[in-house]
Amino acid sequence: MTTRRQRLGRWGEDQAVECLVATGYEIVGRNWRCPAGEIDIVARHKNELVFVEVKTRWGAPPEESIGPEKQAKLVELAHRYVQLKGDEDRPWRIDVVLVELTNEGKLRRIDVIESAIGE
Repeated sequence: MTTRRQRLGRWGEDQAVECLVATGYEIVGRNWRCPAGEIDIVARHKNELVFVEVKTRWGAPPEESIGPEKQAKLVELAHRYVQLKGDEDRPWRIDVVLVELTNEGKLRRIDVIESAIGE
């Protein structure tokens, strides 16, 4: 059984995928998991491998939910992914997609922030 939060997260990821594809990203995978955690979306864009974190919120700006600990975790996951897939020589970056809803549940904005998190 999925919770309301899980449904919202899945919906936000679906919106992010649509936005990314429309702006030239090629989706490689979704919800890649390893023992250390999960990467929401793996894509290719501008000759780079891109790890995408999606944050969907209503009532508060989504960017407030990506603190230093989360950023460090995303970098760790990106390193694990390239090591496991043998892509260590490929350039990569971490993008963030912010999906914000109004209090009524309508889409307010989707922002794609390229290279949002550095190594």
